[in-house]
Amino acid sequence: MSGRLPITIGGAFSSPYTMKMRAVLRYRHLPFRWVLRNSRWDDLPDVPVKIIPVLAFPDDDGRLVEAMVDSSPQIDRLEAEYPGRRLTPPNGALAFIDRLIEDFADEWVTKLMYHYRWTYEPDIEKAGRLLPLDQNMQADDDALDRMHDYIIDRQIGRRAMVGSTDENQPILEASYRRLLDVLQHHLGANDFLLGDRPGRGDFAVYGQLKPMLWWDPTPMAIAVERAPRALHWVERVDDLSWWEVDGDDGWCDLEALAPTVDELLHEIGRTYAPFMLANAAALGAGDNEVVCTIDGAEYRQAPFRYQGKCLAWLREAHDALDAADRAIVADLLAGTGCEPLVA
Repeated sequence: MSGRLPITIGGAFSSPYTMKMRAVLRYRHLPFRWVLRNSRWDDLPDVPVKIIPVLAFPDDDGRLVEAMVDSSPQIDRLEAEYPGRRLTPPNGALAFIDRLIEDFADEWVTKLMYHYRWTYEPDIEKAGRLLPLDQNMQADDDALDRMHDYIIDRQIGRRAMVGSTDENQPILEASYRRLLDVLQHHLGANDFLLGDRPGRGDFAVYGQLKPMLWWDPTPMAIAVERAPRALHWVERVDDLSWWEVDGDDGWCDLEALAPTVDELLHEIGRTYAPFMLANAAALGAGDNEVVCTIDGAEYRQAPFRYQGKCLAWLREAHDALDAADRAIVADLLAGTGCEPLVA
């Protein structure tokens, strides 16, 4: 990558999507500069939506002239423009499964992360104390106390919007425990989800688990007891610049996917799939609430327009497969509950 000026990534240590993209840049050996968003070092161009991470790309003179948000399109751009150590399997069917796992992490596991951080008092208090320091570690105590109260009030007020309610709590927490169980089993025999190299799904799962397993005390304690392999894996994935890859080799043969991948697909079909379908239906009908059955219980939350786009993008990726790859995907998804996502 010599000769390429560094990308700038702006984000926060507590942000799952920032951690996801920083780990991608590290693994792919792409030169980058790290900036804490909204700190005195933040010199990134404006972006249309104030979310993180931001990737800013320099012109030939090193000026940051273009910036983008949204981790999945960010990965797509990096895959298209930077050769070597790619995240996308060359096999179309496997690449689709990888993209499905990524979206499950980005759009469902993120609910679990948000839920634990803003439901339990130790997690709430820790986040309220530490998050303001990203922007200004030298802020005086009074300012930090004000930010502590503001952040907690704002984030707890958003819980219901993302599905973290008392009624949904059993659904979310059971899903977290099952995901940990799958990872504990899978990582006993595999380094990554789909082979001997990480895909975009690995980095998405890592991104959501990073704060849950190494920042927030309640989900961390559950993971220490239930899935210690997952804790170690999260630290490993954080910086895979040392991991050796050879060209496009290292992906699983579709006939040799670990049984635990099927277990993961069943979890996706059990939780993410019914939510995404119900969210799309609510958006289409103009309803102000998503209502669906997940794991035998009623799940409710506000509809999310962005997640409607995610389902459309997933279906576009499926439709772009050739007939042979679509048939393979159908076989892999059969019986998992994921079939309606691409029906």
